[in-house]
Amino acid sequence: MKNYLKIGIVLGAFIFAGCEDELTQEPIGLITKDQADTTPTITTLETSVRSSYDLLSNRLNILGDWNWGAGLVIQNDYILQDIASDDMEKKWVMDGDQPWIDDINNFNFTSENPGPNGLWTYNYEGIKRINIALEQLTNPEIETITGITTERKEQLLGEAYFLRSYYYFSLVTNFGDVPLILRPVKSYQEAFEVVVRVDKNLVWEQIKNDLTLSKDLLPDTKYSSDTEKWRASKGAAIALLAKSELYTENWNAVPGLVDQLAPLGFGLNSNYFDSFSTEFTDNEVIFAFDHQTNATPRRGNGLNALLGWGFFAPTTDFLNAFEPNDPRKLYTVDVSNKNVNKLLGSLNGTNEGNDDGPNNKIYIRYADALLWKAEALNETGDQAGAIAIINEIRQRARNGVDANGNPVPAGTLPDRPASNDPAVVKGWLIHERRVELGFENQRFLDLKRWGIAQQVLQAHGKNFQPKHMLYPIPQSEIDASGGALTQNDY
Repeated sequence: MKNYLKIGIVLGAFIFAGCEDELTQEPIGLITKDQADTTPTITTLETSVRSSYDLLSNRLNILGDWNWGAGLVIQNDYILQDIASDDMEKKWVMDGDQPWIDDINNFNFTSENPGPNGLWTYNYEGIKRINIALEQLTNPEIETITGITTERKEQLLGEAYFLRSYYYFSLVTNFGDVPLILRPVKSYQEAFEVVVRVDKNLVWEQIKNDLTLSKDLLPDTKYSSDTEKWRASKGAAIALLAKSELYTENWNAVPGLVDQLAPLGFGLNSNYFDSFSTEFTDNEVIFAFDHQTNATPRRGNGLNALLGWGFFAPTTDFLNAFEPNDPRKLYTVDVSNKNVNKLLGSLNGTNEGNDDGPNNKIYIRYADALLWKAEALNETGDQAGAIAIINEIRQRARNGVDANGNPVPAGTLPDRPASNDPAVVKGWLIHERRVELGFENQRFLDLKRWGIAQQVLQAHGKNFQPKHMLYPIPQSEIDASGGALTQNDY
């Protein structure tokens, strides 16, 4: 008989659930705990980092087996960011399937709702995996122990710091103060030391520190690897750092960071939809998860299966937000055929129902970054600079062809005129972000940080209250911590 501490679900697999006499060792990423605890090899280093990307995947059942009750069937970002906003409905035909999603939509959820529970678990599982990788990669003897080159070690470290910052970005923007865990947890004592929430400003500071390390470690090229273009790059680290500065209203830092992206090779595609239908051959995608069909282990886009079951449809309000003939409307969603084109990566329904589809999940693209810069310029008094960027985005949309291959009618999406009124420019920016980035997990976060979520969502008929600026900490986590982990205002 042996006593072995099993890492459980609490805090996304950080708090120890208890002792069991005989336990099967759980995989940590794609390696066992024994492998992680013994002498590392180049293979275990590579595997630890690669497996840490998996929690950004739309693959089905990464952490469970059709466990809807824990919110683990898919990532919940479309539910918690798009359905919670005024852009998306649960289904084309409303029914009783997964009523917890309706509770998110109507803002009558509790701390036991699977949506925030799944988000919490996905992010902390990602952090757990990456902390294991970081502990090994920062060992000063790791090159001697494994034979890994300095160049490869630094690339893996850069990717690891980026991934940890991305998971914490998701946590702090959705939950506020959260436990800040920066090393693998190996004992009960350590577990209960890290269970407490820390001030969100400290989390933001850590995010920015990790991203600064990341961008300095990653190569000065568009892609970190010519053969694995899906890996986090210097551009991804710079972009997420710019977004973090934006979210913390450090306006002056944003434009200079965004300006570093173009020299690396990023820019607007000539065709709006290329970001969603091509893979790592376009100019615009800065960071995406690379879904692959028939991979081992599975790596396909399982979100397509939900789309095949009728999930995810536009609200009337979202459709009405588009100006006449704006081609981005049909590129985003084909109402007549009930196809969410942007999520499928196709304009004809291809991939719908394919739970192992190849269509990628886009996390950061250049148009989004340009609009961050526009917002920062407007906030610092440069309305002309902000308007120029907004018009650049509009020009790209109107200068291409529409989803049917036809030229966009003349007069569509005219340039915004000159204005010195920051409120007017902010209104144009709010509109442009909605139609440019629809169904890309941005709208709800935008409404909250702009301070207009209550106004907009109540006008949309939702029961949004000030307490909904943050999601509740999963009740199961609070219970398992013995109350050391405190709840948001619910």
